[in-house]
Amino acid sequence: MTHAVTIQNLGAWLLKGNGVTSDITEVAARRQPVRTWCVRPGYRTDLMAAGQPALLWVSGDRRRVTPGIWALGEVTGPAGVIDGKLRVPLELRWLDEEQRVHRDTVRADGALAALEVLRQPQGANPSFVTAEQLTALRAYLPGTTGERR
Repeated sequence: MTHAVTIQNLGAWLLKGNGVTSDITEVAARRQPVRTWCVRPGYRTDLMAAGQPALLWVSGDRRRVTPGIWALGEVTGPAGVIDGKLRVPLELRWLDEEQRVHRDTVRADGALAALEVLRQPQGANPSFVTAEQLTALRAYLPGTTGERR
Protein backbone atom coordinates (compact mmCIF):
# COMPACT_ATOMS: atom_id res chain seq x y z
CA MET A 1 0.00 0.00 0.00
CA THR A 2 1.32 3.43 -0.93
CA HIS A 3 0.70 6.19 1.58
CA ALA A 4 0.22 9.86 0.68
CA VAL A 5 2.68 11.03 3.32
CA THR A 6 6.06 9.56 4.22
CA ILE A 7 8.93 10.85 6.31
CA GLN A 8 10.73 11.52 3.00
CA ASN A 9 8.04 13.83 1.52
CA LEU A 10 6.73 15.39 4.75
CA GLY A 11 7.20 19.13 4.99
CA ALA A 12 4.87 19.82 7.92
CA TRP A 13 1.80 18.48 9.63
CA LEU A 14 -1.26 20.61 9.00
CA LEU A 15 -3.79 20.41 11.81
CA LYS A 16 -7.27 21.77 11.25
CA GLY A 17 -9.83 23.50 13.43
CA ASN A 18 -13.26 24.79 12.51
CA GLY A 19 -13.54 28.49 13.25
CA VAL A 20 -17.34 28.40 13.19
CA THR A 21 -18.18 25.33 15.28
CA SER A 22 -15.35 25.53 17.83
CA ASP A 23 -13.87 28.17 20.12
CA ILE A 24 -10.60 28.40 18.17
CA THR A 25 -11.15 32.04 17.21
CA GLU A 26 -11.51 32.98 20.89
CA VAL A 27 -8.44 30.91 21.78
CA ALA A 28 -6.50 32.75 19.06
CA ALA A 29 -7.77 36.16 20.20
CA ARG A 30 -6.57 35.41 23.77
CA ARG A 31 -3.28 34.03 22.35
CA GLN A 32 -3.94 31.02 24.55
CA PRO A 33 -1.20 28.39 24.16
CA VAL A 34 -2.02 25.32 22.07
CA ARG A 35 -0.14 22.38 23.53
CA THR A 36 -2.17 19.42 22.23
CA TRP A 37 -4.46 18.69 19.29
CA CYS A 38 -6.85 15.81 18.65
CA VAL A 39 -5.76 13.49 15.85
CA ARG A 40 -7.23 10.42 14.24
CA PRO A 41 -5.44 7.09 14.78
CA GLY A 42 -3.63 5.80 11.72
CA TYR A 43 -0.34 5.61 9.90
CA ARG A 44 0.00 9.42 9.79
CA THR A 45 -0.31 9.75 13.54
CA ASP A 46 2.27 6.99 13.91
CA LEU A 47 4.72 9.09 11.84
CA MET A 48 4.36 12.18 14.07
CA ALA A 49 7.50 12.89 16.13
CA ALA A 50 9.15 15.64 18.13
CA GLY A 51 10.74 18.40 16.07
CA GLN A 52 8.51 18.08 13.01
CA PRO A 53 6.98 21.36 11.80
CA ALA A 54 3.26 21.90 12.43
CA LEU A 55 0.79 24.42 11.01
CA LEU A 56 -2.73 25.20 12.22
CA TRP A 57 -5.37 25.75 9.54
CA VAL A 58 -8.60 27.39 10.69
CA SER A 59 -11.55 26.78 8.41
CA GLY A 60 -14.90 28.50 8.20
CA ASP A 61 -17.12 30.71 6.13
CA ARG A 62 -15.77 34.12 5.14
CA ARG A 63 -18.56 35.98 6.91
CA ARG A 64 -17.34 34.93 10.34
CA VAL A 65 -13.81 33.59 9.87
CA THR A 66 -11.01 34.16 7.37
CA PRO A 67 -9.83 30.61 6.61
CA GLY A 68 -6.13 29.85 6.39
CA ILE A 69 -2.99 29.25 8.44
CA TRP A 70 -3.33 30.93 11.83
CA ALA A 71 -0.45 29.37 13.80
CA LEU A 72 2.83 27.58 13.33
CA GLY A 73 5.21 25.60 15.47
CA GLU A 74 6.27 22.03 15.96
CA VAL A 75 5.29 18.64 17.29
CA THR A 76 6.89 18.03 20.70
CA GLY A 77 6.39 14.26 21.01
CA PRO A 78 4.43 11.24 19.84
CA ALA A 79 0.63 11.15 19.98
CA GLY A 80 -0.94 9.63 23.07
CA VAL A 81 -4.29 9.26 24.77
CA ILE A 82 -5.17 12.19 27.02
CA ASP A 83 -8.62 12.45 28.62
CA GLY A 84 -9.79 9.53 26.47
CA LYS A 85 -8.80 11.16 23.15
CA LEU A 86 -5.78 10.64 20.95
CA ARG A 87 -3.80 13.90 21.01
CA VAL A 88 -0.47 15.04 19.67
CA PRO A 89 1.66 17.35 21.85
CA LEU A 90 2.78 20.57 20.18
CA GLU A 91 3.99 24.06 20.66
CA LEU A 92 2.22 26.53 18.37
CA ARG A 93 2.77 30.26 17.97
CA TRP A 94 -0.24 32.32 16.97
CA LEU A 95 0.23 34.58 13.97
CA ASP A 96 -1.00 38.15 14.17
CA GLU A 97 -4.05 38.67 11.99
CA GLU A 98 -2.07 40.43 9.25
CA GLN A 99 0.49 37.58 9.23
CA ARG A 100 -2.02 34.79 8.64
CA VAL A 101 -1.83 33.05 5.29
CA HIS A 102 -5.35 33.26 3.88
CA ARG A 103 -6.94 30.45 1.90
CA ASP A 104 -7.30 32.74 -1.12
CA THR A 105 -3.55 33.42 -1.09
CA VAL A 106 -2.84 29.69 -0.96
CA ARG A 107 -5.28 28.92 -3.78
CA ALA A 108 -3.79 31.64 -5.98
CA ASP A 109 -0.25 30.24 -5.69
CA GLY A 110 0.27 27.50 -8.30
CA ALA A 111 2.78 25.73 -6.05
CA LEU A 112 0.17 25.48 -3.27
CA ALA A 113 -3.12 24.97 -5.11
CA ALA A 114 -2.83 21.19 -4.66
CA LEU A 115 -2.58 21.31 -0.86
CA GLU A 116 -4.48 18.42 0.69
CA VAL A 117 -6.51 20.80 2.89
CA LEU A 118 -7.89 22.44 -0.29
CA ARG A 119 -8.51 19.18 -2.14
CA GLN A 120 -10.02 17.36 0.84
CA PRO A 121 -11.20 19.99 3.33
CA GLN A 122 -13.27 17.48 5.30
CA GLY A 123 -10.33 15.11 5.82
CA ALA A 124 -9.41 14.08 9.35
CA ASN A 125 -6.48 15.41 11.37
CA PRO A 126 -3.63 15.29 10.68
CA SER A 127 -3.37 16.64 7.17
CA PHE A 128 0.05 17.50 5.76
CA VAL A 129 2.03 19.62 3.36
CA THR A 130 4.86 18.19 1.31
CA ALA A 131 8.43 19.43 1.62
CA GLU A 132 8.02 21.28 -1.69
CA GLN A 133 4.77 22.88 -0.55
CA LEU A 134 6.37 23.96 2.73
CA THR A 135 9.16 25.64 0.77
CA ALA A 136 6.51 27.59 -1.19
CA LEU A 137 4.57 28.42 2.01
CA ARG A 138 7.68 29.88 3.64
CA ALA A 139 7.38 32.81 1.24
CA TYR A 140 4.23 33.83 3.16
CA LEU A 141 5.05 32.78 6.72
CA PRO A 142 6.62 35.41 9.00
CA GLY A 143 10.08 34.69 10.33
CA THR A 144 10.88 31.98 7.79
CA THR A 145 13.28 31.95 4.88
CA GLY A 146 11.87 33.49 1.72
CA GLU A 147 9.36 35.72 3.48
CA ARG A 148 7.49 37.97 0.99
CA ARG A 149 5.75 40.24 3.46
